[in-house]
Amino acid sequence: MKYLKLLLIEYGIWLYIIACLAWLLFRLFTLSIPAWFILTEPLLLAVLIVFSGGSVAAKISGEARVKRFWQYEAAVAIVLSVVMAWVIVELKPLAFFTQAGNTASILKGIFNPNFEQLVPMLAALVETIYLALLATVLAIPFAFVLSFFAAKNLMFGSVIGRIAYILIRTISTLFRSIEAIVWAIIFVVWVGIGPFAGMLALWIHSIAALVKLYSEQIENIDPGPVEAIKATGASTLQVWRYAVAPQILAPYLAFTIYRWDINVRMATIVGFVGGGGIGLALYQQQQMLSWRNVGLIMWLIALVVWIMDIFSGYIREKLISN
Repeated sequence: MKYLKLLLIEYGIWLYIIACLAWLLFRLFTLSIPAWFILTEPLLLAVLIVFSGGSVAAKISGEARVKRFWQYEAAVAIVLSVVMAWVIVELKPLAFFTQAGNTASILKGIFNPNFEQLVPMLAALVETIYLALLATVLAIPFAFVLSFFAAKNLMFGSVIGRIAYILIRTISTLFRSIEAIVWAIIFVVWVGIGPFAGMLALWIHSIAALVKLYSEQIENIDPGPVEAIKATGASTLQVWRYAVAPQILAPYLAFTIYRWDINVRMATIVGFVGGGGIGLALYQQQQMLSWRNVGLIMWLIALVVWIMDIFSGYIREKLISN
């Protein structure tokens, strides 16, 4: 069983390496490698390397004595990954340094903002701040309750608990993996263009993100009070109320303020697809090539984010220290 595990890990590593090499040969030199070779050759290499005692798989598995060959194997995989990234991204350092003049009009507008539009842009900025605030506030009760069911140390005591844990964790991960801008597109179609759609997008994403943060904080609590309360014959709800809640309230507040900080920034991006706020105004001005108005919006966003960073950082520090 041990060697089967090592072979599977090593096969996956070499399948990745050979597949990357095949893709690079095809992309750069139009040389095609048969699929059967890509799938079978890693198996042969995996067998040879595993039984030689110098595989990355053995190192990952914590084997006591591993020959140095694993270092060369890891280096090949890392270098190949960087080369793949370079080719896929089509990195052009020369264009970056020689074509900066194309942005002259944009940079001129950014550093010469149009303050005549200050009042309407401030109104859009206020809308963005409150949009993010409401999304955060409405996400708190849902995330708070669900976080208890997503904590392994609280739910793994029974089969039903395990099922609830896996279900909530899976849904949370799925919803969190879908970016807020995608949720905004869905809700713009659902409820129409405007801040309500943006708020709903941030609300859904905030619940999923806070469930993860909250539940991980529960998993890191001191088990002593929990065991003491259980010893008195307390129910599950009483254990959560008197043993878990006092240990998590301050970190929960810190995480919530941090999430509001994130939502203010994300609200700008959500506005690009019709989610309201200053993001929508930024998109409209950019489409009209009104770079001075774009510059004003960018400076306002930067100012608000800077203030939010200082404020939220200070509050989190005080809450955690106390």
